[in-house]
Order: sequence, then structure tokens, then C-alpha cells
Amino acid sequence: MKIIIVGAGKIGELLCKDLASEGNDITLIEQNAKILDRVLSSSDIMGIMGNGANCDILIEANVKACDVFIAVTQSDEINIISSVMAKKLGAKYSIARVRNPEYFTQMQFMSESLGIDAMLNPEAESAYCIARNLEFPTALNVETFSSNKVNIVELMVEENSYLDGLKLIDFKKNKNFKGILVCIVKRGKDIYIPTGNFVLQAKDKIYVTGIQSDLSNFYKSLGHVEERIKSVVIVGGGRITYYLTSILLERKIDVKIIELNEDRAKKLSETFENAIVVHGNGTDSDLLEEERFDKYDACVSLTGIDEENIIISMYANKKGIKKNITKINGISLFNVLELVGLQSIVTPKKIVADNIVKIVRSLASSQKEDNIETLYRIADNNVEAIEFKVPEDSLVSGIPLKDLNIKKNLLIAYIIRENQLIFPGGNDTIEAGDRVIIITTEKYLNNINKILK
Repeated sequence: MKIIIVGAGKIGELLCKDLASEGNDITLIEQNAKILDRVLSSSDIMGIMGNGANCDILIEANVKACDVFIAVTQSDEINIISSVMAKKLGAKYSIARVRNPEYFTQMQFMSESLGIDAMLNPEAESAYCIARNLEFPTALNVETFSSNKVNIVELMVEENSYLDGLKLIDFKKNKNFKGILVCIVKRGKDIYIPTGNFVLQAKDKIYVTGIQSDLSNFYKSLGHVEERIKSVVIVGGGRITYYLTSILLERKIDVKIIELNEDRAKKLSETFENAIVVHGNGTDSDLLEEERFDKYDACVSLTGIDEENIIISMYANKKGIKKNITKINGISLFNVLELVGLQSIVTPKKIVADNIVKIVRSLASSQKEDNIETLYRIADNNVEAIEFKVPEDSLVSGIPLKDLNIKKNLLIAYIIRENQLIFPGGNDTIEAGDRVIIITTEKYLNNINKILK
């Protein structure tokens, strides 16, 4: 596909690398010559220096032949204007990053009236991700499939727990684990899509799939009491906090916000009458003690400084807060976080970049009538979890799974047929119209037929 990206910030750079590696023809438009040269030196793409909202620049980029136009500059207005212009000049599909909360409530109207196909808000997407994670207190991270019917949950195997030393063939025999599938194991730097003979070890990160009721039974059988999170303390009062607080208050969860900037704290207090807003420094342990920090069920660290968020989350861990979520902008810090025991991480730029990749992959597959419904990249982007809609002419239709010559390092996790969830065995078949959830270490799988050797 021919793709034009406007803006070479963190999101633009991530998109250039990801989409170029999938064989797409990428043109990057960026006003800053040094930034443009840096991105071009590390990616096999074309570059044009200029303003993406300039008609002449868009014509030079051959926007009329563009399949997908993506505007991810720091300016909402440039993103909106350039996306509108791109569509007028012939781009087939346009995506704009829009961050301003004032625009957020008007997104549907703006999208429909201006002709922009998708408008994405990194902070709002991050808030949804955090809120989903808070629904599973024991989980490190959570993703959902099939209109939230199926969850894929990341957990840590605790030392001397029931799972420590358990062979997966015995896992499947446990009646309390009905409907639960261990689809990925991350052991150190190694990634496994495990077979029945695989033995779990302490400190393994495992990714399990299941519906919410089955996951609750699974947690209980492991001795975890999955009490609903009823109170959350948020440190930092930026845009993510604005969106997250709205979601949590709607769920009747008690919210306390600690914000250093007095004007911002005042505005939050006026906006959210049912939340407690404290003006103060969230890294001040005396203030945290005074605010009974350790009495909250969850802590979400959302300041604008990565190092502060890490310190706050480490302190929350020490104080025994059972659920801690940390916002990190620098992807290079991920390895450090594991060393200090922080597991539930949110990176807004990565979230929106992954969502854009999902849209592009879905558009590419829809041209071949082989629709990708949902795509998640998990286990440090080493594994893809993909939900396909099976077309009429699929090579895998009507054949028992045990008779399919399926590639290694690939797992058929679920089949969804007419809203019925099927936990597949060897005698089950995939049929046209089904939705199938595939877990694989193979990169860029964009066709259900490619699960075959």
C-alpha cells in the first residue's frame, strides 16, 4: 500500500518503521530537516521536507495515489487540515491524531462532516487501556477481542504457586481452569507458544485467554481474591487523567487526584465535583502519607516525567497497593522497569501507533476480502494476536483442525460462530463467516490462509 505520514515525532517514527517493514511504500513529510534526515537514515522510506498542510507539498507527495494518509504532528489543527486536504486531493483513507479534549467530544461530528475516516486520541486511548486493566486487579496487562467477549490477560507465575512447575497438559485437565488457554509464555528474553509438554516456572510471564467469568474462576482457584477495585489514586492531572477520571466516576469508583500545578488542580476540581483533587507534589512521601495513599486499591502514575512515575509506582508497591499502573513515554526504559518490579505499563504513543497499524493492516486485508477484525501486538511486540473474519473461499474452511497442516509457533485460540464462543479441539472446523483468534510469533500475518505451512 502507498502510505503518506505527516510528522516525524515518536509516533511518526514508530509508524515509519512498522509499516515499512510490512512492505508498504512510505513517504514521510516533516518540516524539520534534522528530524527528517534522522528518520530516513534508519528506515527504507521516501522523505519530503515541508508542511503537511501545504497543498503543493501534498501534490509533490503524490497524495492522489495514496491508499492511507496519516497525520500525527504535534498540532491538532495541522493534522485535521492536512487530512481534509488529502481526502479532497484523492487519498482513499485518512487518519488524524487529535489530542485536545475540546475536540474529543466533537470527533464523530468532525469526522463525518470533514470526511476524515479515523480520528485517534492517544490520551483517551490510554485512559481506556488503563480502565480495562483496572477491571482485572491481578493482571499485568489486558486486551480484548470480539466486542469484549474474549480477554487476553498477562500474569506472572509466582514462586511456589500451583502454576510453578506445572506441565500444561495437566493445566488443561484441571476443571477449575475450564475455558482458559495459556497461549504465550515469556521467560526472560525467550518467547514460547507452548505445547502440552511445556512446564511453567516461577517468574514466567504467561498470557492466558478466556471470558471474564472463566478468568474469575481461574484466579480464585489460584488463591487470588479478585475483589473489584473501588478506589484509585491518580498522580498527575494531565489529559489522560481527564479521560480516566470520567470513566472511573461513571463506574462509581472513588477517585483522588494529586496535581502539582495549582491552576490545573483547580480546573480538575471544578470539572469533577465527585473526585477529590489535591494540590501537591505526588513524589512527596509526607504528602502521600497525609492523603492516606496506602488505603487506595490502585495507584496510577500519570505525571509528565517518566522518572517521577517510576518512583511513585515503586513507592506504591512498597506500601502494598495491590494494583499499580505506570505511564512511560520512553520505550527504552522498559527493560529497567522489569528490574525494579513494575509490570503494568502504559505508553500513549505506542498505543496510538499500534492502533494505526491495526487500521492499516485491516484496510490491506479488506482489499483481499480477508478481514482483520482486531490486532494486538503483545509480549514486547514479539507476538501478534489477530482476529480474522473467514471468507467464503478460505483454504482452511470445513477441515478438522487436526487435519490442517498448521505452521509452528501458531495457535488457534478461539472460534466465534454466530456469537457462540468455541474453545477448539482437534475435531472442530473453521467455517466461512467465523471469526477466528490466532496467536502467532510470525510477523505480519494478514491472511487466514497463511496459517498453513
